[in-house]
Amino acid sequence: MHETLRKSMAWLHTWAGVIIGSVLFAIFWMGSLSTFDREFDRWMQPGTRLASSADPVLLDRIAMPLAAELAAGSTQWGVNLPGDRVDHVRLFYRDAAGNTVNRALDPRTGALIEDQGSLAGTGFFFPFHFRLHIKWLDIGYWLVGLAGMAMLTLIVSGVIVHRKIFADFFLFRPRKQLQRASLDLHNLTGVLGLPFHFLIALSGLVILIQVYFPLAHVGAFGSGTQAKSAFQAEAFGRYTRPKAHAPGQLASLDAMLAQAEHQWSGGKPFFVRVWHPGDAASYVEVRRSHANDVTMNLDQIYFDAQTGQVLRRFEASPTVGVQRFISGMHFIQFDHWGLRWLYLLAGLAGCVMVATGFVFWLESRRASHARKGLAGVRVVEALTVGSVSGIVLATAAYLVVNRLLPLGATFAGQDRAALEVWVFYLVWLGAFAHAAWRRAEPALQPARQAWREQCVAIGVLSVLAVVLNAWTTGDHLLVTLTRGDLQVAGVDLMLLLTACTAGWAAHRLGRHAPQPRMTAGAGPKPIAEAAPGGHRHG
Repeated sequence: MHETLRKSMAWLHTWAGVIIGSVLFAIFWMGSLSTFDREFDRWMQPGTRLASSADPVLLDRIAMPLAAELAAGSTQWGVNLPGDRVDHVRLFYRDAAGNTVNRALDPRTGALIEDQGSLAGTGFFFPFHFRLHIKWLDIGYWLVGLAGMAMLTLIVSGVIVHRKIFADFFLFRPRKQLQRASLDLHNLTGVLGLPFHFLIALSGLVILIQVYFPLAHVGAFGSGTQAKSAFQAEAFGRYTRPKAHAPGQLASLDAMLAQAEHQWSGGKPFFVRVWHPGDAASYVEVRRSHANDVTMNLDQIYFDAQTGQVLRRFEASPTVGVQRFISGMHFIQFDHWGLRWLYLLAGLAGCVMVATGFVFWLESRRASHARKGLAGVRVVEALTVGSVSGIVLATAAYLVVNRLLPLGATFAGQDRAALEVWVFYLVWLGAFAHAAWRRAEPALQPARQAWREQCVAIGVLSVLAVVLNAWTTGDHLLVTLTRGDLQVAGVDLMLLLTACTAGWAAHRLGRHAPQPRMTAGAGPKPIAEAAPGGHRHG
């Protein structure tokens, strides 16, 4: 009975990984980059590389006059305040078409910073890892949800099929055959990151609960627009009131922020929004920062815009608080550099786990597929190369084109930010095409050439990105390290580390691959198609 269960779990583990592995790698990769999304913002948007200041931001002086000019006639406008990882103020408002416009301000002078024309990290890497930038019918959310469920399935089935899971943790034989070495590394990264991988997969599903169960509130609140509004108000603190259609004034925002900080016992505000600006029924929403808390709290205070009187104060219920704590564990928006680096390493370990799982599947089936004339290995191999080295190559190209395109660049009706995204996807698609074209012949040999060429390209583009950053901004490593700009210096150093890793991989792949032993009338015999503990991976 136990052996039957293990075999069933091994089959499930294998095919769940093969089918959804490409999506999982993309999520892990972009999720890893998202741990330092604001650092990528600073690197990719040089105009925001301001010196940090301990002086308080005076919104009455720098934001209100600009908002009166830029957001005239808008239904709402607001600001995001600086923090430990962001040195500029972000002013946002709705234009006549209903689109959100974002402008960066110098918090000391209130001067507008020229539009940097890039989605950068928070606009591209961060949303990619939870919706894949596929908005149509929320398909991106559902694909990520499917990947999250698959990840939980892989974790549970992996634990079941590995009878010696902790013993496998101490086995890593990099000098063995590729099949054995890849399996050892797969087990090592899987066991090492097991708690993190389970947390990330489960918390991702919990965070998007309203997408996957949009009518979950109906049982308690009923159906209809009013019921949904009541649910939003009770769960997330939404407060609204209609316009009075009479002129009104805006009182001191700085005074409202000071009052909010007092009510939060020193908790700092980070988000301010003015609803119905210029109307007598205008009100101001102030949200509390979660930079010093794991929980992504929903603490909010609403003020009457004209009098500054508190209209409503909201704190999440314990039930919603649990969901927000889980969200905080997933998104790591709190300021803790040690944990941020651990999240990055654990996320990259997840990338290695997925990649080595693909490699083990390929190497354990290469000979048998060749004997039977099956194309499965060639197809999965091309998908693997494009999914693993391809997305890394596309990311490097995204950073390079960011430093090459001048501000305000347009082409074929696309603005600069859209052009950067187009380059990312075209390079990624090209990586898949290159892998399919370069698959090794005969089929019994690993597709080293595709891997090697893409690793070389990754190394070249990573170094080029560092060089272009220095050339276009003057902020080379000596400058950034001297002035203590560790965010920009950190991105440069990680790019150089990526280049070294890719170069080392290309060098290893360039070595002559030993010919497998052949027996009369048969293909090469693999080491074994069973993992330690006797289970077989499909």
